Amino acid sequence: MDDMDHRILSALRGCGADPRVASAARGLSLAGEHGALWLAAGLTAAAADGARRGSWLRATALVAGAHLTSTGVKRLVRRARPGHVEPLVRTVGRYSFPSSHAASATAAAVAFRALGAHGIPPLAAAMCLSRLVAGVHYPSDVAAGAALGALTARLGARWMTGSGHD
Repeated sequence: MDDMDHRILSALRGCGADPRVASAARGLSLAGEHGALWLAAGLTAAAADGARRGSWLRATALVAGAHLTSTGVKRLVRRARPGHVEPLVRTVGRYSFPSSHAASATAAAVAFRALGAHGIPPLAAAMCLSRLVAGVHYPSDVAAGAALGALTARLGARWMTGSGHD
């Protein structure tokens, strides 16, 4: 598994040699730091959609919960970031598993899509891919983060859209 992780990461990091791809990966990395893009999107939707404000706020809380959970898991696992590729971005922390960017992005994709935001999943997928192009996560880090985010959003789905809350 480690060998495959290294090979896939090396191939995708190579895509960052294109300045346009590198710029996009850097932009997504910055926007996704601490789940900021997804939190801003959820809060904006809550402000704009008064009829479902509570559902949007709860969906946004699920995104924050996925991010916080992934951060906690990182501190337990303590997997070092990839050292065999030159990263395109600096990272807030030195641990790699799971990807918090992937956790918050996937939680947003699942939770916000349930509320009708169909454009979020492709952007979330781009966020996940950008972590590999940036060279700061192994594919298994991103997969684990995405699974954690999806699980968080699915487990909170009834709470998020529960009747009588809005």
